[in-house]
Amino acid sequence: MTAGTAHEISSRPPIRVEPGDVVQVGEQDTEWPAFVFVTTDSGAEWVPERYLDASRPTATVQHADDIQELPGAAGDELVMVEDDPESGWRWCEDSWGSVGRVPHRARPQGDEA
Repeated sequence: MTAGTAHEISSRPPIRVEPGDVVQVGEQDTEWPAFVFVTTDSGAEWVPERYLDASRPTATVQHADDIQELPGAAGDELVMVEDDPESGWRWCEDSWGSVGRVPHRARPQGDEA
């Protein structure tokens, strides 16, 4: 598939959370309400809230997540690895072998999902 729009990534370095990790939970994202901002010993990033237990202001990670966005330009060739319609993001691989999240709003050309 071909990316229909460009996607710029955050300047924060990506982090990975694993089941059992304890994180500090911050605000809920206003643009992507399925995500909350978490802080770990290795950094901070947005994580799907459903990946955490219900406790606050600290929570335990229930589902591993590699928080890596995939930058790209309109016209880039992408392979969708996994779709997460609940969060509004897809896990994709580009033609150079890099992988990461791409928002649905950067929907591939000709993709109606």
